[in-house]
Amino acid sequence: MKHLYFALHLLICFALPSLCTSEDRFLYSGFSGANLIVDGAARVRPNGLLEVTNGTVNLYGHAFHPAPLHFRRSPNGTVQSFSVSFVFGISSVYRETSVDGMAFLIAPSKNLSGVLANQFLGLLNSNNDGNSSNHIFAVELDTFQNTELKDINDNHVGIDINSVHSIKSQPAGFYDDTNIFRNLSLNSGEAMQIWVDYKEETTQINVTMAPLKMAKPVKPLVCATYNLSEVFVDPAYIGFSSSTGPISTQYIVLGWSFCMGCPAPVINVNKLPKLPHSGRKFPSRVLEIILPIATAALILSVGISITLFIRRRLRYAELHEDWEEEFRLHRFSYKDLFHATQGFKNEHLLGAGGFGKVYRGVLPTSKLIVAVKKVSHESRQGMKEFITEIVSIGHLRHRNLVQLLGYCRRNYELLLVYDYMPNGSLDKFLYCEEDMPTLGWSQRFHIIKGVACGLLYLHEKWEKVVIHRDIKASNVLLDSGMNGRLGDFGLARLYDHGSDPQTTHVVGTMGYLAPELVRIGKASPLTDVYAFGSFLLEVVCGQKPIKEDAQGNRFMLVNWVLQHWHNGTLVETVDKRLQVEDVLDEVCLVLKLAIHPLLQGPRCSK
Repeated sequence: MKHLYFALHLLICFALPSLCTSEDRFLYSGFSGANLIVDGAARVRPNGLLEVTNGTVNLYGHAFHPAPLHFRRSPNGTVQSFSVSFVFGISSVYRETSVDGMAFLIAPSKNLSGVLANQFLGLLNSNNDGNSSNHIFAVELDTFQNTELKDINDNHVGIDINSVHSIKSQPAGFYDDTNIFRNLSLNSGEAMQIWVDYKEETTQINVTMAPLKMAKPVKPLVCATYNLSEVFVDPAYIGFSSSTGPISTQYIVLGWSFCMGCPAPVINVNKLPKLPHSGRKFPSRVLEIILPIATAALILSVGISITLFIRRRLRYAELHEDWEEEFRLHRFSYKDLFHATQGFKNEHLLGAGGFGKVYRGVLPTSKLIVAVKKVSHESRQGMKEFITEIVSIGHLRHRNLVQLLGYCRRNYELLLVYDYMPNGSLDKFLYCEEDMPTLGWSQRFHIIKGVACGLLYLHEKWEKVVIHRDIKASNVLLDSGMNGRLGDFGLARLYDHGSDPQTTHVVGTMGYLAPELVRIGKASPLTDVYAFGSFLLEVVCGQKPIKEDAQGNRFMLVNWVLQHWHNGTLVETVDKRLQVEDVLDEVCLVLKLAIHPLLQGPRCSK
């Protein structure tokens, strides 16, 4: 009898959706007066559009249905069948590019504090991603390919369970009546509709997609089998989350419907608020103003103003070329960097080397603390390719790499902007500059492992091969937790996996240059490995690779260590300030790892 009543309830819901109770059924054609719970960058516009994020970069937003929903009929019951439909639009300042995406989600709480933007979509963070205790189900609309998340492309729909690593995903699109797949672009600026259906009996999840005003396709886009009873807590909140990266992108929901145990109510697209046009609006042409005949005093004042204006412009003058337009979101203004460093005063100087000076700065608008490196680029020839690589390297994301935020170009001078590392460079600790404390072996070994992880990511884990070309202690920076981060990508080059790197001018630092690099001028991941070997010796021995005494005699650290190795006294090369009796095997292992590429040259195996 109980099953008969339930079947009758389902029949009524299918025949008369309006009879589904308000507790487990709703329909929003616009969100004016909906009393949604919003946080972060989310808001409801006066015209009823739900703006999950408003185009501000590097932010996230959430919007939830006001009341939690009971997905189980009893505390120990299974999750019921449910159906969701919503109409959305994604608009970016670039027609072909946006970051990072949005998601429909079901979560145990409306308070998602501690989450991150960018690739985490405002759902999770790097610490809890993948934890079964998250109890989060989401359907992601992802517009950026994160290789570390194994995204299939930069335009896909995926099903997420407790993680932003999708259990199943497909390129955005739909199957027409002839079963032919048709592509859709998520960030086209056009409104589209999504249906999410879960069947209690089969535990099957179907996600279907179509352009606005098109009926729901018969064949779903993404299908997966997963028992959501193992995921959901009861009650749970349903809503939307989105996040932005460095490119201004708007994520908007126009309408939304839901029903427990029956199909979601049909959204009348004719009643939805209008999606704003994509792209930036340009101001209308200002009406021409007829100026009165100027007096001599007015002419004089205008002349003085023009003179002051020109002098001010020359002070902050930058070099702009047409091809740089595509990189404008990665470009800082010289004026901002000038004010951030107070005119590049020496009191803000963090360090100087053969390839430029580095200054500490505070950006005037965001108050973000940054490091600004001034690099001299001798010729304009190849500048476009150089900037292209710099911007590409700015997409690198790894805990052991210093984040490159952008660049600025003025005359033949290039300024690179990095995350600021409060503990400075490793060489200052190794050589006891500025009364720095001596690093113990455990700290040094932790830094070595961090740099190795960062180097592995550059060579093998990113979408392209990145050759750093200047690995040394002064380019290893230490964050607030004394974690080693490989920085200064001013000399880096990148190429596709499986291709052959091109011959270039020999650049780098003496004492770290592989013999093969000096002979033929071809940098490769193995020449980085050679430099990493020299770096290991520098850290373990606490000495510079090359130095001269008062008589002009040159000391070569590599030769000195090799001599001790041949004599069987390798342990005598260890920094005398270190207490390594309990970890002698570990220290000797690092020394032998360092010697291996130095003996074999860059042809040795990694």
